[in-house]
Amino acid sequence: MRGKSTGATTRRGFLQAGLRAGLAFPFIPVRNMFAAMPQKTFAKAVIQIWMWGGPSHLDTFDPKPDAGNDYCGPLNAPIPTAVAGMRIGQLLPLLAKRAGDFSLVRSMTHGINAHETASYVVQTGRTPGDGQVYPAVGAVVAFKKASRASGLIPPYIALTKPLGRFSEAGFLGSRYKPFATGGDPNANVFAAEGIVTEGISRERQERRRGLLAQLDTLDKKQPSPLFDAMAAGREQAYELILGEPGKVFDLSLENDAVRDRYGRNTFGQSCLAARRLIEQGAVYVSINYPGWDTHKQHFNLMSRKLPEFDTGLSALLEDLAQRGLLAATIVWCGGEFGRTPKIQWEAPWNGGRGHYGKAFSTFLAGGGFRGGQIVGATDARGEEIEKDPVYPTDLIAAIYGRLGFDAADTVPHPQGLNIPLVPARETSAGPTPLNALT
Repeated sequence: MRGKSTGATTRRGFLQAGLRAGLAFPFIPVRNMFAAMPQKTFAKAVIQIWMWGGPSHLDTFDPKPDAGNDYCGPLNAPIPTAVAGMRIGQLLPLLAKRAGDFSLVRSMTHGINAHETASYVVQTGRTPGDGQVYPAVGAVVAFKKASRASGLIPPYIALTKPLGRFSEAGFLGSRYKPFATGGDPNANVFAAEGIVTEGISRERQERRRGLLAQLDTLDKKQPSPLFDAMAAGREQAYELILGEPGKVFDLSLENDAVRDRYGRNTFGQSCLAARRLIEQGAVYVSINYPGWDTHKQHFNLMSRKLPEFDTGLSALLEDLAQRGLLAATIVWCGGEFGRTPKIQWEAPWNGGRGHYGKAFSTFLAGGGFRGGQIVGATDARGEEIEKDPVYPTDLIAAIYGRLGFDAADTVPHPQGLNIPLVPARETSAGPTPLNALT
């Protein structure tokens, strides 16, 4: 399905205009992005909460209460946080208490309003058009840190579905695709691409496994390395879900009070599963969290969505901190863009917000990033970047820096090309604003 755009501008036309206007990330050499990185300790893992569809910055981390009803609607009373001078959306009271743990980047920008292109740019830090399909951050981290993963725990895991708008592994290949669990962790069911199905007992699943082995005899009649690899992968998947390693997915092993604290819903239990996976050696866990593409009845949806987000994310931060994991785990929350600051009250939107890539917010916690900070600013209506623009490449470079990746590193390409970890910059505009977080 193609992504919708809020205007008539074509994707190619926008990118061409962006290049002329300087929106294609025209600043900061790579080494400047890593310049302020401490050299002693590095993060070991990342939990990415991918807010698919694009959350509204005005309703979450960049409220504008004085902009009026056409911009705020009923969410016009932001709340103070534990950090002096930092206010966030009124439906995020639990996160407000933990503001010392996280920082907010209020000046994210790329100007792209189409889902696919914006997702690709935010996840890879690259603009399309040079004939390459670059790997997403999760695939790069899996490539760089796969040796840390223990046993059968895949280094890169998606709860519960892949991001789906592009090839996350890019030219790194299928080995670095995310292992998508499928299922619904709130029901304590993980499907592992169809290997386990909701409502089927373990015993029945084992019988089905045996029957499949009896029927699938082509590999025995025509042995080949390909069939051997497929069989090995299938057995590893079964072992991961049904064997001892699969216990990492068994949320029933957690105390009920802990599960309740995260929220008994798919997102809350995904956050709990992410914490368990990081404990067991996963290096990158992406929670694919849809529902933010709120073209219609935005505020009705936010009245349900934001409390769920507040509960799950605050519990994750608290749990990671209590277990001594937050300092070594980056928590990154955001979507492919924001929502239009001006509300579309007219039919058929009835109080909706459209796509908005010109200005949006990102949340960062843990992994050595300083908490309680605000980077950048938008204008009084949240429509324009007013201070310290931050582009996806800057954010990705900062995350790589906190993971200890060398700015001069490259990633392997099947054609032997020399691909830098992050794209080089031709001009310098001084240190990136994100240096304030390291």
